[in-house]
Amino acid sequence: MNTQRWMGRQFFSFYLTWGVFLPYWTGWMIHTKGITVSQASLIMSLGLVVRGLSTLFVFPYLSGKFSSKTLLNGMGVGTLIGILSYIPANSFASLLVVTLFVHFFYPTLMPALDSTAGFLVQTKQLKHYGKSRSWGSIGFVVAGMILTFFTGALGDEVILWALLLGILVFICLGFMRAPVVLSEKPKIDPAKKGGMLKLFRIRHFGLVLIIVILLQAAHASYYNYGYIFLQEIHAPKYLIGVILNIAVIAEIIFFTVADKYFHKFSAGTLLALAALGSSIRWILVFAFPNVVVFSIAQTLHACSFAMGHYAFMKYLINNIPNADIPKAQGMYSALALSWSTAVFTIFGGYLYEIEPRYAFIGMIICTIPSMIFALVYRKLELKKVKYPDSNMSSL
Repeated sequence: MNTQRWMGRQFFSFYLTWGVFLPYWTGWMIHTKGITVSQASLIMSLGLVVRGLSTLFVFPYLSGKFSSKTLLNGMGVGTLIGILSYIPANSFASLLVVTLFVHFFYPTLMPALDSTAGFLVQTKQLKHYGKSRSWGSIGFVVAGMILTFFTGALGDEVILWALLLGILVFICLGFMRAPVVLSEKPKIDPAKKGGMLKLFRIRHFGLVLIIVILLQAAHASYYNYGYIFLQEIHAPKYLIGVILNIAVIAEIIFFTVADKYFHKFSAGTLLALAALGSSIRWILVFAFPNVVVFSIAQTLHACSFAMGHYAFMKYLINNIPNADIPKAQGMYSALALSWSTAVFTIFGGYLYEIEPRYAFIGMIICTIPSMIFALVYRKLELKKVKYPDSNMSSL
């Protein structure tokens, strides 16, 4: 079968649902379940904590017990049960319980898919990670565009049914034919078993992890306050969705061309460029608080997020053994994509109350150190002996 097409399809179907859940779910609870903004924020924040715990501990453990296909399908079914449980939930307590249940299963699909893609590249069954991952970003954009039309015509109630339909499609695709190797149970050498801490014995893993944690944390203000900041600088309401999607379009373009134009760049070089692009992005937003410059700065999402993520995948596939990829992905998902964002959301919110622009310039407290660390790592890369057989020749 065409593994490249299969991986792209899985990314597309998952991020199609993520494009519904991430931007719309808090609003759906507020408008259809009648809870307050503060209650919804608390529910989603606690969900983020569970997400981090699940991806950091539960996902790596299950990855050592079940095949990739079984794990993806199991997490998908668990997510479906959780989403269905939202239908009868109407109180704050019940919505909290259901949300914690959903966050145990649903976000884990993200590192599970990346781990699957990494494994397929290492075993030379997937040629281009970036090309497949670009379909995920396309799915995210498509979800937003379609849902905007239906919510305008039918109201916020349609958000739940859109997510349910998307999860059902993802599950159905998951039970269809997949690369045979993904149905094989993991074979772990007892002599090589160990916890997550053993990852830090791998060359430069701790340094690279710190860099990507800082890079992803720098998006906290944008993710949480970008929408209201656009209102603050008087962006036309009908253009706000378009402006926000510029970032995702830039991400799609990067992932589409990354394998062709950036495969020869070292992980350290890519991380340094990502940090530089991120720093410029937040400085522009701070220095020129207007719609045109904000829109231009959105294109730098290709550096701040996409290039940083691609660089981490490059490092992971070149340096982390197959059996340890889920552990590394779980750590990345929990520390870089969940908890660091939560911490810097609080910091950004404090700055936003003082002056909205401060929330964005404040993010260079992450980007500048990440750039310094990336340059240090790049220098270390140049010193180390290159392996003759690289697993990442095409990534």
